[in-house]
Amino acid sequence: MANISGSGTGTSGAPESTRLDASAISAALADRPGWSLCDDGLAIEKEFTFKGFNAAFGFMTRVAMAAERANHHPDWSNIYNRVQIRWTTHSAGGITDLDMRLATSCDRLAGS
Repeated sequence: MANISGSGTGTSGAPESTRLDASAISAALADRPGWSLCDDGLAIEKEFTFKGFNAAFGFMTRVAMAAERANHHPDWSNIYNRVQIRWTTHSAGGITDLDMRLATSCDRLAGS
């Protein structure tokens, strides 16, 4: 299983973002089907399922390119045709607009 973690935040050169409050997170999640707040309340997550490993890996490659452009990287794992993605902004101590924008990018890149 590939398990890749990281976050491009803080001193790494990523854009700083302000942490969203609970009402802003709820509103943003309402516009992002399938995304949910993690139990710790510090991240959002979603599992994507594809036809096979090649499709899942292709999706991860496209997300990796978007993450590099934003200098903000997900915590994620891949098992065969499934990709679990978790977005958080460690430097802000929780969820920011950048996490929500990248969640939307994931949906677009997955074709959902």
